[in-house]
Amino acid sequence: MNSKERVSATMNHKEPDRVPVMCQLALGHYFLNCDYSPSQIWFNTETFANALVDLQRRYEFDGILVNLPGRPPNWKGKLKSYKKVDNTEYLYWKSGLETVVPPDDNPRTYRAGQTALGRADYKSVDVSSPATYRLPGYVWNTWHIPELWDIDPQADLSDPTAYPLSFTSTLKKVKELAPDVSVHAEVFSPFTHLLELFGYEQALFALIDAPRKCHEVLAAFTRQVLAQIKLYAGCEPDAILVSSAFAGAGFISRQMYKEFVAPYEDEAFRAVRSSGLKPYVHTCGAIGDRLDLMAQTAVDGIDTLDPPPLGTVDFTEAKSKYGNRFFFKGNLDAVNEMLNADDRTFEQAVKKRLKIGKPGAGYILSSACSVAPYVKPERLKKLAELAKQFGKY
Repeated sequence: MNSKERVSATMNHKEPDRVPVMCQLALGHYFLNCDYSPSQIWFNTETFANALVDLQRRYEFDGILVNLPGRPPNWKGKLKSYKKVDNTEYLYWKSGLETVVPPDDNPRTYRAGQTALGRADYKSVDVSSPATYRLPGYVWNTWHIPELWDIDPQADLSDPTAYPLSFTSTLKKVKELAPDVSVHAEVFSPFTHLLELFGYEQALFALIDAPRKCHEVLAAFTRQVLAQIKLYAGCEPDAILVSSAFAGAGFISRQMYKEFVAPYEDEAFRAVRSSGLKPYVHTCGAIGDRLDLMAQTAVDGIDTLDPPPLGTVDFTEAKSKYGNRFFFKGNLDAVNEMLNADDRTFEQAVKKRLKIGKPGAGYILSSACSVAPYVKPERLKKLAELAKQFGKY
């Protein structure tokens, strides 16, 4: 079996030759472990695609998550100046914005003088007027670029034709470079868009103070997510991940999840399914109390499954109750079992997940959340070795 076939069988609850391995790496990990500058990985489509494939091959992962959209080929033309000081890169844009790119973490974009970018005001935002919510800070946090280059400021982003060809360019390039690997695309949950738009604190206030407005915004962002799903689906990835990092109990209650998250994500899951692809969701932290609500949506798989103390998922219980309903990916504690653990603790943790997850198929060995920048490459290579040794069917 090649990697694409191995992951496909697993997502369809069919026994592969062994448990597949697929971790999402923090961007800082690419910055530290690839022979490209961090700004090039972040802003250059071809460089990022090469970085994704380079580390997939180095660690023998069976899948790649393309978690940044493609960049406009003329992005450098938007730059006014550039400098590098003590391994940190500084990009100054003609628009007046500034992006700081550290050597081991995601870039941050600021106004001139590194002052914070603004957020939309939930009391005055109007979903029919893009000028009230299409802000640089929001754009950066969901598109990972300072501004929506090459897109008409008044464009209706629920229309797939409003997006530039570059939007899907990274996904296409990765598929070209790794034809035998399971390649997945990523879109953001409408709820993530809401939090990024207003800022986390104000967004949580808005859920209580202005629920009707929140539903209007969520509906608008759902239409945009559906457009992006259509674009990605046209490139024929093997699955589409809905990134919903902030929908766990650490942010919102079970009832709020049921009202503000599940209905809108369900539209996204159904759109992925209708394209003939597998939808799965990435939600960090405490989700043990809402697996049953996830089971009521059209999602096929769940990513992260953080165990205590980072989350609340008992993997044995989740596998017993929902192993036939979902495929699972994750559950390795990214901090205490991967980053900070000694070799014996790490290997025991991996073997434990393989023992729980392997029966009946439907399990992809992975860190619960993203692999931290400073996890040693040798440790990540060990994942595939252990899966080959203890994950065979």
